[in-house]
Amino acid sequence: MKLPSEFIEKMERLLKDEASRFFSTYHEEKANGLRFNPLKIDRETFLTLVPFALSPVPFCPTGFYYDAHEQPGKHPYHAAGLYYIQEPSAMFVAEVLKPNPGEMVLDLCAAPGGKTTQLAAMMKNQGLIIANEIHPKRVKALSENIERFGITNALVTNETPEKLAKYFPGFFDKILVDAPCSGEGMFRKDEEAVQFWSQTHVEQCAMKQRHILDCAYEMLKEGGILVYSTCTFSPEENEQTIEAFLQTYDDLELLSIEKVHGIQPGRREWTNTNLEEIERTARLWPHSLKGEGHFVAKIKKTGPSPSWNGRYAQSNVSKQMIREYRQFEQEVLQTEIEKPMYAFQNHLFALPDHCPNFDGLKVVRAGLHLGEAKKQRFEPNHALALSLKPQDVRYSLDLSSDSVECLKYLRGETIQTGEDRGWLLVTVDGYPLGWGKEVKSVVKNFYPKGLRINQ
Repeated sequence: MKLPSEFIEKMERLLKDEASRFFSTYHEEKANGLRFNPLKIDRETFLTLVPFALSPVPFCPTGFYYDAHEQPGKHPYHAAGLYYIQEPSAMFVAEVLKPNPGEMVLDLCAAPGGKTTQLAAMMKNQGLIIANEIHPKRVKALSENIERFGITNALVTNETPEKLAKYFPGFFDKILVDAPCSGEGMFRKDEEAVQFWSQTHVEQCAMKQRHILDCAYEMLKEGGILVYSTCTFSPEENEQTIEAFLQTYDDLELLSIEKVHGIQPGRREWTNTNLEEIERTARLWPHSLKGEGHFVAKIKKTGPSPSWNGRYAQSNVSKQMIREYRQFEQEVLQTEIEKPMYAFQNHLFALPDHCPNFDGLKVVRAGLHLGEAKKQRFEPNHALALSLKPQDVRYSLDLSSDSVECLKYLRGETIQTGEDRGWLLVTVDGYPLGWGKEVKSVVKNFYPKGLRINQ
């Protein structure tokens, strides 16, 4: 890999004796990781079930390294949302924020959703997580990953930080700012980041990061926690951005992050004021642990915040639509969904707990997408299937992960069964994969067209 000469000079100047160890990592294989989904499966069952050789990521209880020759993204368990493929160092960030069930949480720069899915799993689908992404194309991938993980308490928005700051002053208990950055820590993983790199780009990113942090500050409750992270090495975007943030607001306390398993402190000599407390931040270096580059800071807001005086979302669903959904629920499910319902035209959603009114915001997903009302009948959405357990439905069709039928289902083909039971949940080794409708011995396939495989 050809690194920019200006980047090499800069890192040699910053790292001094460490530089040769740092640069040697560019000749090594990158680490591959995945995180199992505790909303769907526990650790022991997961390790018994999956056919890959795995070893634990020491700083993430749900994380594992896998060998480069494995292809977990192509396995049906990935489609069932049993795990998320994620760069191992990136797993550390959500562990630092660690939200609790029932809290109000914001992931401000959330796509593609690795950290969102990790945070939401910690919340056990209780409370509210707003996952925001400013780029319209990237927000679609974010929404799909949330769906696959079976997350029901997420509001996915496609907004600017400024708009959200006006909407949610003093609203959140916990905020993650996984800031857009120059991506130096991902050079091994993403060669495009190398092409984009310049010192000017670094400085532009630092300016943008400071602005995003100002917006996040407005939205944090008194006593709330903000975690800031980047996947870059540059002090301008890391130590110096946090230093400037602390200088701007006098009611912020930089909290210490535990440094174990090769995680290093931030460097005070890289701040503008030789700020000693910056050593409470954490740096993940590729020459100190098995993973790419990351920086993480944890900050508490100690001063008062404006109190949020917005309204909560009210149901807007017609009696007809509710009746059609409840009829479907009685015929197909063994469980009742008791959340407030919300309709976007013919599409029905079950809102998260304490969901704020979102009129005027660009909302891509409002909690759990239950399905669509179609001419006196209700058609369930893929998201509902992935949020259920087999015992939540009257009928299911279980396919073995290595069977021809499973492959046929993922391709969108019909399956012969010999029965006539109507809607059923198609599962893989007992884990929901999607819907099928069994009519006259044939299961019509409702696996979404955009997710189907071509092999």
